[in-house]
Amino acid sequence: MSILVKKAQQGDAEAFIELIEQNRMTLQRVAYGYFRGEEDVADVIQDTILDAFEHIRKLKKPEYFRTWLVRILMNNCNRLYNQNRKSCGLEEVPETAGDSSGTADVEFHELLRSLPEDSRVIFLLYYGERFTTREIGQMLNMKESTVKSRLLRGKQKLRLEMQVV
Repeated sequence: MSILVKKAQQGDAEAFIELIEQNRMTLQRVAYGYFRGEEDVADVIQDTILDAFEHIRKLKKPEYFRTWLVRILMNNCNRLYNQNRKSCGLEEVPETAGDSSGTADVEFHELLRSLPEDSRVIFLLYYGERFTTREIGQMLNMKESTVKSRLLRGKQKLRLEMQVV
């Protein structure tokens, strides 16, 4: 992937398209972690691709492309979420969970809904996208220990809920 990133940084549009295709499912899963509606998901992904294309030359370490891309997506998701919250009443704010085609994805997103908002994205990135706790901490601008404690609290909450069911 580093070779593709370097080519994209030199202006190779085909290399950039290939990078986006390789990370398309990751972008969709993370976006569906924030929004239910396909329109919102499509909007933030489109904004993310445009932002990444415009700023790829600023990426210092090609090996962190995926982390960098997801961070751009998360910033765009937060921006859109806040815009939606300001423009509609609190009861109309879109829920943060997504619809996915696979049964396992649907079950995973159902479990995510029961978690506190500050843990949802962490769970999605850790279990859904296989980022390390260190990478998640960097993306979310928090200490690795905070990421680990939110994972632990979230797992405890999920265990309690699964016992009730």
